[in-house]
Amino acid sequence: MHWPRKGWNLRGLLKKNGLLIATAVSVPLGIGLGVAVRDHGALSSLDKFYFGFPGEILMRMLKLIILPLIVSSIITGVASLKSEVSGLIGLRAIAYYFTTTVIAVILGIILVITIKPGGSVNAEDIDRFGSSQNVSMVDAMLDLIRNMFPENLVQACFQQYKTKREEIVLGVMNTTSATSLFHASSLQGDSPKDYRVVGSYSDGINILGLIVFCLVFGSVIGNMGEQGRTLVDFFDALNEATMRVVQIIMCYMPVGVLFLIAAKIATVDDWSIFTKLGLYMATVLSGLAIHALLVLPLLYLVVVRKNPYKFAWGMTQALLTALMISSSSATLPVTFQCVEENNKVDKRITRFMLPVGATINMDGTALYEAVAAIFIAQLNNYPLSIGQIITISVTATAASIGAAGVPNAGLVTMVIVLTAVGLPANDVTLIIAVDWLLDRFRTVINVLGDAYGTGIVEKLSEAELGRVSSPSLPDNTEHG
Repeated sequence: MHWPRKGWNLRGLLKKNGLLIATAVSVPLGIGLGVAVRDHGALSSLDKFYFGFPGEILMRMLKLIILPLIVSSIITGVASLKSEVSGLIGLRAIAYYFTTTVIAVILGIILVITIKPGGSVNAEDIDRFGSSQNVSMVDAMLDLIRNMFPENLVQACFQQYKTKREEIVLGVMNTTSATSLFHASSLQGDSPKDYRVVGSYSDGINILGLIVFCLVFGSVIGNMGEQGRTLVDFFDALNEATMRVVQIIMCYMPVGVLFLIAAKIATVDDWSIFTKLGLYMATVLSGLAIHALLVLPLLYLVVVRKNPYKFAWGMTQALLTALMISSSSATLPVTFQCVEENNKVDKRITRFMLPVGATINMDGTALYEAVAAIFIAQLNNYPLSIGQIITISVTATAASIGAAGVPNAGLVTMVIVLTAVGLPANDVTLIIAVDWLLDRFRTVINVLGDAYGTGIVEKLSEAELGRVSSPSLPDNTEHG
């Protein structure tokens, strides 16, 4: 009597979680395949590049869908709410982002000061990889604000604006419309150094600029009443179509993940660096684990009064994707699907918060930057005062907000944190060799923090959401 029912339950389980199971299985298979290819394949660099081609296709498909997903989700999410309601939700979201980021930074600082990973290793014993970038805190923050207001909306879909300093040689000065001058405070001899700030565009979606435009545009058409209904319906249909395309892309996920991880492992030649930096990696990973398993669930439990681990289980597919592709922006399509379909969070919250969170909510990155900065200070036997530790915490929080949701953005903002307390920026090259692995884990924390935030803000906004009905966006509040 019971056998048919058990078989049915098993089939139902496989049907419901088949994609998740296939993706989870592809991870150890990818690791095994990567190790086998590295040790026995004798592939050239060109062969390894071709070997990773199926994984590259997955990355390209996920990045392809980011633009229509962000534009349609934010516009429909904001348009479905009244201005005062969306303002309240925005304030709560920012308060959540700021709170969790500050907690992550403080947690990282406590762990790195307690464990002292830099005290057991000599900087001369660690091989340097790559090079550091000369980044100014002021210029980085101004670039962040500039990108919030793009000159050309179409250009913002594929390029970001970035400035860099160039020293002016005395007696030689070429001025252009894209160049501005300022005097530096540093002196060389008796004459001050003079710099020009040169602006240029670099490849990559200007997500922040698109988000700001979509927030304003969605608010405007939402307040136009029947006159704006056609536009709201259009973007709602676009969002629904985009999510259906995401479901098609998800079918390719296991194959793409398998080759992504196999190709990465096959290309790593020197594994001894993981032994040398083992304590540093353990410090970062333990901080991320505490933040993910204790801090974020505790916040969710206190506010929502529901099982946070059941909520996290619903995010498993998105977390696996984040682990493999190390980009919170590219994971966004999967995050939407997990939060809305598995955890049943109100779409008016997810469409508003998830794109913003993927851009500015970087708990994992903030924790990593705080740990890495103090680790480098320990390597150099550089004692840090309370003031400098506070400077690191403030700078790491600000720099993580400015880090775009792309792979290895933390390394660029890391230079800002090091420069703020007088540490050598070039020492960032000491940790580049292991950054590709740590980047994957901190991306998982970033995505998990975004997801928990939607559940928390939805609970805090129940009264406002109850007063605002939206026929096109169902109010799903039965999440776990």
